Amino acid sequence: MSPAIATNVLPVTQNVESPSPILLHCNDYGEFQSNRLNHTPPLPSILKTPFQVVDGPPTTAAGNPNEIANLFPNLYGQPSVSLVPGHSEVKGQSLKVGVVFSGGQAPGGHNVITGIFDYLQERARGSTLYGFKGGPAGIMSCKYVKLTAGVIHPYRNQGGFHMICSSRDKIETPEQLKQAEETVMKLDLDGLVIIGGDDSNTNACVLAENFRSKNMKTRVIGCPKTIDGDLKCKEVPISFGFDTACKIYSEMIGNVMTDARSTGKYYHFIRLMGRAASHITLECALQTHPNIAIIGEEVAAKKLTMKNVTNYIADIICQRMELGFNYGVIILPEGLIDFIPEVKQLIAELNEILAHDVVDEGGMWKGKLRSQSRDLFEFLPRPIQEQLLLERDPHGNVQVAKIETEKMLIQMVETELDQRKQRGSYKGEFQGKPHFFGYEGRCGFPTNFDANYCYALGYVTGVLLHSGKTGLISSVSNLTAPVDEWSVGGTPLTSLMDVERRHGKFKPVIKKAMVDLEGAPMKKFASLRDDWALNNRYLSTGPIQFAGPFANDINHTIMLELGAQFHF
Repeated sequence: MSPAIATNVLPVTQNVESPSPILLHCNDYGEFQSNRLNHTPPLPSILKTPFQVVDGPPTTAAGNPNEIANLFPNLYGQPSVSLVPGHSEVKGQSLKVGVVFSGGQAPGGHNVITGIFDYLQERARGSTLYGFKGGPAGIMSCKYVKLTAGVIHPYRNQGGFHMICSSRDKIETPEQLKQAEETVMKLDLDGLVIIGGDDSNTNACVLAENFRSKNMKTRVIGCPKTIDGDLKCKEVPISFGFDTACKIYSEMIGNVMTDARSTGKYYHFIRLMGRAASHITLECALQTHPNIAIIGEEVAAKKLTMKNVTNYIADIICQRMELGFNYGVIILPEGLIDFIPEVKQLIAELNEILAHDVVDEGGMWKGKLRSQSRDLFEFLPRPIQEQLLLERDPHGNVQVAKIETEKMLIQMVETELDQRKQRGSYKGEFQGKPHFFGYEGRCGFPTNFDANYCYALGYVTGVLLHSGKTGLISSVSNLTAPVDEWSVGGTPLTSLMDVERRHGKFKPVIKKAMVDLEGAPMKKFASLRDDWALNNRYLSTGPIQFAGPFANDINHTIMLELGAQFHF
């Protein structure tokens, strides 16, 4: 339970290597913030009664099990664990635990920390929780804050990661691993919690393996964070933040739809977050009913070219013109360009070149491209060429958020429609408006679902550490049921892993969960999109509703994937 706080100004305890103390003013909070602040989310009933941590059968890997077994000899094959009613075998000894945010922000992260803290206060009295500042870099430099009740209170049920902040640093070189070892030994940590996405949890697995191989006592547990929704499996149905982000974007899309109807003369091309998977685009389509939603995984499966995608959009625009509609809304994932096979091949070749060579101004480097890739590169608008050559992210990926695919599509559709106009097959006036909805969704107030989900994830993380587990990702399932009926446990990180080529080398990675083209959400969308294309079935979701203090709401994707019945 959150304690009463006597003062409105809360100092943050810091170690000697940190800058001057941070002050948080609770009296600056509005009525809504204050109301959220003073609620403790409900817990699954299993966490409120005596329970046992039970091992399941041994696990394997998502792909290339032999390679994963060789890379993680001390962790590979661990069983998943679940909590069941019974006499607790977890002793009440105190723990020293460190926690870090890794990667991009996602709504609900603060509730993971509060869940860990409350578990330690209630079940392991005398424990200490440290927060590493500025992401994994804080682990390597041993910059931390001691997270007390007073420090944590202002962040309960709030958005953002600003309690301790985050970064995209990775701990992977021998020197970096050595720095991490020194930090956990200096603080005498029993456990380290990595709150992050697929790459961050891969890093958590690397740390867990390293610590165990050296017989260190520090155990490592991951938590599934990413608004992209591509970190999931049977035991981990969704990553936190996805629900909130999709609802924020859907509200914005609904506003644009109303504007499109009101002006009657613009086609709005909206690029949504989702570098590797189209889950956000699909979920927002199910919530708002746009005229066109491009699903990257379908583009890849059908081997569509840029020309195919352009013609598909242009065909619908022409059909809508015949019906008297000279406006519309089109949504697409930010990673679309990486799904188009010809572009994906080009990017793969560019990655290899950029990993080993210098891109000279004279263009001699282009000679290392295959002729088809070189022709495609020359065909693309110059701004897109420049964006494809930008410095890769820390994981070796193209920074697709910086590739303005929506502007590229507008330009290509405009060219196609001009050609049709010359042939007499299009008589309308096309005006495209580009949008990118990205950072707006990362730090909003968590929905009731994300607030509850994250708190449960944090609490069960405390259970896993207290029971001596390492190399697991905390899991909460049965999410379509009331919170009281949720199931909790932990899943081996190695069971989610495969190998992937990055920076010109094969490395272990958690395999991303892509949109299942045969799954219920995609099938529902496919059954309705032809109607949405020509008839304006727009839905404006309005602001996120926070009914009850913490009534459990949930998104269409989870409802459909888990087979729940609801009115669409």
